[in-house]
Amino acid sequence: MNYHPDLLSTVLKMITALVIVLGGLFIVFYFLRRILKREVGGSSEKLIRVLASSYIGAKKNISLIEVPGSILVLGVTSDNICLLTKIEDEEILNRFKRPEEKKRSTSFSDQLNKLCSRSRLET
Repeated sequence: MNYHPDLLSTVLKMITALVIVLGGLFIVFYFLRRILKREVGGSSEKLIRVLASSYIGAKKNISLIEVPGSILVLGVTSDNICLLTKIEDEEILNRFKRPEEKKRSTSFSDQLNKLCSRSRLET
């Protein structure tokens, strides 16, 4: 007794099972990401920000890192991170103030309106 399964039905069953498994994984990852996003951070503002980074050699750089209240100058190598200095001077901190705080009034809609008004004046 030779039994020859229908190739088309076997392929369709395999593809259906694959779609169900992948769909279930995507649904689980979607809900996990939403749940973890709520629990991890209450605010959308980043507390630690890299202001600048400059390479000084192979796998060696100096980075300016902004943390609330100060700016850290860090020396970073492939196997070590060390604090070079801590900047707490208000005058220097104001110089490195976040660009989005300096340019709050220039949103995308403001810029778009400005460009549209320029094009109307030119015609």
